[in-house]
Amino acid sequence: MRRRTLILGAVGLFAAFGFMLTIGAWQSGDLPWQEKKAASAARIRAADLSAMTWQLTSHEGEQVEPQDWLGQANLVFFGFTWCPDVCPMTLLNISDWLEELGPDADRLAVHLVTVDPERDNPEVLADYLSNFDPRITGLTGTPAEIARAAEAFGATYRRVLRQDGDYTMDHTSGVLVFRADGRLARIIDLHENPQAAVPKIRQALKQEG
Repeated sequence: MRRRTLILGAVGLFAAFGFMLTIGAWQSGDLPWQEKKAASAARIRAADLSAMTWQLTSHEGEQVEPQDWLGQANLVFFGFTWCPDVCPMTLLNISDWLEELGPDADRLAVHLVTVDPERDNPEVLADYLSNFDPRITGLTGTPAEIARAAEAFGATYRRVLRQDGDYTMDHTSGVLVFRADGRLARIIDLHENPQAAVPKIRQALKQEG
């Protein structure tokens, strides 16, 4: 697939740079941040769409609330368009999963929630997501709206300054799989074999509320 080749080429170009940024963030000795990331794990496991009250804007300019997602299974991933490696690779994997799911993919909704709302407006998200499966929806909002949504999901994120004066984002990774009733079914870890994801998604699709 030409799209995959182009994206993987770009990922390879920035991978070393992105890796160094990540190492720098993890070696910064920011204990409160590490404690916050650890504490978020319990909140993620307890995430329930039916109990959330956030409102965001899709890359098509539509207002979206968690109640809109109830009644079908959902995949949720936090990321941002300037991400050099993890985010595009995850979106490529998700695109592959949707293809492998075949007709079952029609029973699933997929959402990328940006953690960089100052750069990721709906137009930027739309352009970025055009590189991936068209069934993936991008969500953005004001910084306060993103913060409220991230808190509801148990996700964490922060801005990390770069030496050139620009910034990148450190954020919760992994794909959250929600059942049709809104309860969290699975977490697909980015370190596991991507091929193990589809059976997990199929299991969530089979589970009733």
